[in-house]
Amino acid sequence: MVILNKIYTKTGDDGTTALGSGERRAKYDLRVAAYGSVDETNAALALARLHTQEMPALNEALLRIQNDLFDLGADLATPDTGEKPEHEPLRIIETQVERLEAEIDFFNADIEPLRSFILPGGSPAASYLHLARTVARRAERLIVELSAKQGEIVNPPAMRYINRLSDFLFVASRVANNDGKDDVLWVPGKNR
Repeated sequence: MVILNKIYTKTGDDGTTALGSGERRAKYDLRVAAYGSVDETNAALALARLHTQEMPALNEALLRIQNDLFDLGADLATPDTGEKPEHEPLRIIETQVERLEAEIDFFNADIEPLRSFILPGGSPAASYLHLARTVARRAERLIVELSAKQGEIVNPPAMRYINRLSDFLFVASRVANNDGKDDVLWVPGKNR
Protein backbone atom coordinates (compact mmCIF):
# COMPACT_ATOMS: atom_id res chain seq x y z
CA MET A 1 0.00 0.00 0.00
CA VAL A 2 1.20 3.49 -0.82
CA ILE A 3 0.85 6.12 1.88
CA LEU A 4 1.72 9.72 1.06
CA ASN A 5 1.46 11.84 4.14
CA LYS A 6 4.08 14.40 3.17
CA ILE A 7 4.09 15.73 -0.37
CA TYR A 8 7.43 17.52 -0.40
CA THR A 9 10.58 15.90 0.95
CA LYS A 10 13.26 18.36 -0.23
CA THR A 11 15.40 15.35 -1.28
CA GLY A 12 15.12 16.40 -4.93
CA ASP A 13 16.43 19.89 -4.32
CA ASP A 14 19.86 18.74 -5.49
CA GLY A 15 18.47 17.75 -8.93
CA THR A 16 18.13 14.04 -8.22
CA THR A 17 15.20 11.73 -7.68
CA ALA A 18 14.86 8.29 -6.11
CA LEU A 19 14.07 5.25 -8.21
CA GLY A 20 11.93 2.43 -6.82
CA SER A 21 15.12 0.69 -5.74
CA GLY A 22 16.15 3.69 -3.64
CA GLU A 23 18.99 4.54 -6.03
CA ARG A 24 19.20 8.27 -6.77
CA ARG A 25 19.48 9.49 -10.35
CA ALA A 26 19.62 12.91 -11.99
CA LYS A 27 16.18 14.22 -12.87
CA TYR A 28 17.30 14.39 -16.50
CA ASP A 29 18.39 10.72 -16.49
CA LEU A 30 17.06 8.73 -19.45
CA ARG A 31 15.15 6.31 -17.20
CA VAL A 32 13.48 9.21 -15.39
CA ALA A 33 12.63 10.85 -18.72
CA ALA A 34 11.10 7.57 -19.95
CA TYR A 35 8.76 7.08 -17.00
CA GLY A 36 8.05 10.82 -16.96
CA SER A 37 6.76 10.55 -20.54
CA VAL A 38 4.64 7.57 -19.51
CA ASP A 39 3.15 9.77 -16.78
CA GLU A 40 2.53 12.54 -19.33
CA THR A 41 0.73 10.02 -21.55
CA ASN A 42 -1.48 9.16 -18.60
CA ALA A 43 -2.34 12.83 -18.04
CA ALA A 44 -3.27 13.23 -21.71
CA LEU A 45 -5.57 10.20 -21.36
CA ALA A 46 -7.27 11.91 -18.43
CA LEU A 47 -8.10 14.82 -20.74
CA ALA A 48 -9.43 12.42 -23.39
CA ARG A 49 -11.60 10.67 -20.81
CA LEU A 50 -13.36 13.97 -20.08
CA HIS A 51 -14.87 13.52 -23.56
CA THR A 52 -15.48 9.75 -23.66
CA GLN A 53 -18.14 9.47 -20.95
CA GLU A 54 -20.78 8.76 -23.63
CA MET A 55 -18.64 5.91 -25.00
CA PRO A 56 -18.61 3.50 -22.05
CA ALA A 57 -16.56 0.69 -23.62
CA LEU A 58 -13.85 3.10 -24.77
CA ASN A 59 -13.89 5.03 -21.50
CA GLU A 60 -13.49 1.82 -19.48
CA ALA A 61 -10.62 0.68 -21.69
CA LEU A 62 -8.89 4.04 -21.22
CA LEU A 63 -9.30 3.81 -17.45
CA ARG A 64 -7.72 0.33 -17.48
CA ILE A 65 -4.88 1.70 -19.57
CA GLN A 66 -4.35 4.56 -17.12
CA ASN A 67 -3.88 2.00 -14.37
CA ASP A 68 -1.52 -0.02 -16.59
CA LEU A 69 0.52 3.12 -17.20
CA PHE A 70 1.14 3.39 -13.46
CA ASP A 71 2.31 -0.23 -13.58
CA LEU A 72 4.58 0.67 -16.50
CA GLY A 73 5.97 3.66 -14.61
CA ALA A 74 6.67 1.46 -11.58
CA ASP A 75 8.35 -1.09 -13.86
CA LEU A 76 10.61 1.55 -15.39
CA ALA A 77 11.30 3.21 -12.04
CA THR A 78 12.65 -0.05 -10.62
CA PRO A 79 15.63 -1.08 -12.74
CA ASP A 80 16.37 -4.76 -13.18
CA THR A 81 19.90 -5.15 -11.88
CA GLY A 82 20.11 -8.85 -12.66
CA GLU A 83 20.25 -9.61 -8.94
CA LYS A 84 17.43 -11.11 -6.86
CA PRO A 85 15.56 -8.18 -5.31
CA GLU A 86 14.46 -8.09 -1.69
CA HIS A 87 10.88 -7.41 -2.84
CA GLU A 88 9.46 -8.52 -6.18
CA PRO A 89 9.07 -5.37 -8.31
CA LEU A 90 5.89 -4.64 -10.22
CA ARG A 91 6.40 -5.48 -13.91
CA ILE A 92 4.23 -5.25 -17.01
CA ILE A 93 3.31 -8.81 -17.99
CA GLU A 94 2.45 -10.39 -21.31
CA THR A 95 -1.27 -10.64 -20.50
CA GLN A 96 -1.45 -6.84 -20.32
CA VAL A 97 0.02 -6.65 -23.83
CA GLU A 98 -2.39 -9.34 -25.06
CA ARG A 99 -5.40 -7.51 -23.60
CA LEU A 100 -4.33 -4.32 -25.40
CA GLU A 101 -4.05 -6.25 -28.66
CA ALA A 102 -7.52 -7.75 -28.15
CA GLU A 103 -8.94 -4.28 -27.50
CA ILE A 104 -7.30 -2.92 -30.66
CA ASP A 105 -8.94 -5.73 -32.65
CA PHE A 106 -12.31 -5.19 -30.94
CA PHE A 107 -12.46 -1.43 -31.52
CA ASN A 108 -11.03 -1.62 -35.03
CA ALA A 109 -13.48 -4.33 -36.22
CA ASP A 110 -16.23 -1.94 -37.40
CA ILE A 111 -14.03 0.85 -38.76
CA GLU A 112 -13.53 1.22 -42.50
CA PRO A 113 -9.89 0.81 -43.58
CA LEU A 114 -7.99 4.02 -44.22
CA ARG A 115 -7.24 5.14 -47.76
CA SER A 116 -5.23 8.16 -46.59
CA PHE A 117 -3.34 9.27 -43.51
CA ILE A 118 -5.44 11.27 -41.09
CA LEU A 119 -4.72 14.55 -39.41
CA PRO A 120 -5.02 14.75 -35.63
CA GLY A 121 -8.38 16.30 -34.91
CA GLY A 122 -12.08 15.83 -35.34
CA SER A 123 -13.85 15.55 -32.01
CA PRO A 124 -12.35 16.76 -28.72
CA ALA A 125 -11.94 13.14 -27.56
CA ALA A 126 -10.13 12.18 -30.77
CA SER A 127 -7.88 15.24 -30.53
CA TYR A 128 -6.81 14.37 -26.99
CA LEU A 129 -6.34 10.71 -27.96
CA HIS A 130 -4.03 11.82 -30.78
CA LEU A 131 -2.12 13.95 -28.27
CA ALA A 132 -1.80 10.94 -25.96
CA ARG A 133 -0.67 8.81 -28.92
CA THR A 134 2.16 11.20 -29.79
CA VAL A 135 3.30 11.40 -26.17
CA ALA A 136 3.19 7.58 -25.97
CA ARG A 137 5.39 7.45 -29.09
CA ARG A 138 7.89 9.75 -27.36
CA ALA A 139 7.81 7.51 -24.30
CA GLU A 140 8.44 4.53 -26.57
CA ARG A 141 11.45 6.21 -28.19
CA LEU A 142 12.91 6.94 -24.76
CA ILE A 143 12.25 3.39 -23.52
CA VAL A 144 13.89 1.89 -26.61
CA GLU A 145 16.87 4.23 -26.18
CA LEU A 146 17.07 3.21 -22.51
CA SER A 147 17.04 -0.47 -23.47
CA ALA A 148 19.99 0.13 -25.83
CA LYS A 149 22.06 1.85 -23.15
CA GLN A 150 24.78 -0.31 -21.69
CA GLY A 151 23.98 -1.41 -18.15
CA GLU A 152 20.24 -0.67 -18.44
CA ILE A 153 17.70 -3.49 -18.64
CA VAL A 154 14.13 -2.91 -19.78
CA ASN A 155 11.43 -5.53 -19.31
CA PRO A 156 10.51 -6.80 -22.84
CA PRO A 157 6.72 -6.84 -22.19
CA ALA A 158 7.02 -3.18 -21.13
CA MET A 159 8.49 -2.32 -24.53
CA ARG A 160 5.75 -4.27 -26.32
CA TYR A 161 3.06 -2.62 -24.19
CA ILE A 162 4.11 0.94 -25.01
CA ASN A 163 4.39 0.04 -28.71
CA ARG A 164 0.85 -1.41 -28.75
CA LEU A 165 -0.47 1.53 -26.77
CA SER A 166 0.13 4.05 -29.53
CA ASP A 167 -1.63 1.68 -31.96
CA PHE A 168 -4.56 1.40 -29.55
CA LEU A 169 -4.75 5.19 -29.20
CA PHE A 170 -4.80 5.63 -32.97
CA VAL A 171 -7.74 3.22 -33.23
CA ALA A 172 -9.41 4.86 -30.21
CA SER A 173 -9.17 8.27 -31.89
CA ARG A 174 -10.99 6.85 -34.90
CA VAL A 175 -13.67 5.37 -32.64
CA ALA A 176 -14.06 8.81 -31.02
CA ASN A 177 -14.47 10.28 -34.52
CA ASN A 178 -17.69 8.37 -35.17
CA ASP A 179 -15.85 5.16 -36.08
CA GLY A 180 -13.64 7.05 -38.52
CA LYS A 181 -16.48 8.79 -40.37
CA ASP A 182 -15.41 12.17 -38.96
CA ASP A 183 -11.66 11.66 -39.41
CA VAL A 184 -9.84 14.58 -40.98
CA LEU A 185 -8.00 13.21 -44.00
CA TRP A 186 -4.58 14.39 -45.12
CA VAL A 187 -4.59 15.66 -48.68
CA PRO A 188 -0.97 15.55 -49.91
CA GLY A 189 0.13 18.86 -51.45
CA LYS A 190 -3.31 20.43 -50.98
CA ASN A 191 -1.94 23.89 -50.14
CA ARG A 192 0.85 24.20 -52.68
